[in-house]
Amino acid sequence: MMSPFVTAAVLLIGDELLSGRTKDQNAGWIADRLTELGIDLKEVRVVADDEPAIVEAVNALRARYDYVFSTGGIGPTHDDITADAIAKAFGVGIDYRPDVVAAMEKVFGDRLNEARLRMARIPDGASLLYAEGNVAPGFIIGNVHVMAGVPKIMQSMFSAVAPHLRAGPAVLSETILADAKEGDVGTPLGEVQKRNPDVSIGSYPFQDERGYNTNLVIRGRDPAAVAKAKAEVLAMLDEVHAALA
Repeated sequence: MMSPFVTAAVLLIGDELLSGRTKDQNAGWIADRLTELGIDLKEVRVVADDEPAIVEAVNALRARYDYVFSTGGIGPTHDDITADAIAKAFGVGIDYRPDVVAAMEKVFGDRLNEARLRMARIPDGASLLYAEGNVAPGFIIGNVHVMAGVPKIMQSMFSAVAPHLRAGPAVLSETILADAKEGDVGTPLGEVQKRNPDVSIGSYPFQDERGYNTNLVIRGRDPAAVAKAKAEVLAMLDEVHAALA
């Protein structure tokens, strides 16, 4: 019987991410969309433009999770090696897709050079994944979705595939402002978590003009379990506030 819970991983590919030259904008965006779909993001990895590293990561993640979403490395330059690495991970060939080449010829004409043609190389057996208005595709092979690294293009590709993903039960979330420092609520919050194993309770400190404070976030799929945990957190906060008064 298929589990109602759906899992995913994100694989970010690119030397520029590891050097700090490019600040990732993709993992958080994908995480938000997966949460909306009821898909649990379990892991995010960052690897260099290095074929063995990409192959190892792809094979590990695709075996462990229902879906893998990779970003980066499918452009026209020499270090865009993701397509070749994915083909090697799946043990399939890779070649120029005639339909992609034909579409590129229409768009680029005389400007269709060797670099741009690199983006028409697709692993055997993969289906194409297009961003709106883009002629160079990403692709899907097995449970791996290979997308561009440019955020706007990646978002369009993900939005195209999202309706076809198997969704899981919706995740409910309740955020409570603690009006207390994280150290004040840490111990009793842990006790609340122990009594409510069917939900996840997170503690997120921040600082604003009033000083240090904490947001407490309760996440779960059972409305009754989330409501019970929320009531216990609120009661715990009353006790903390009384002790601090």
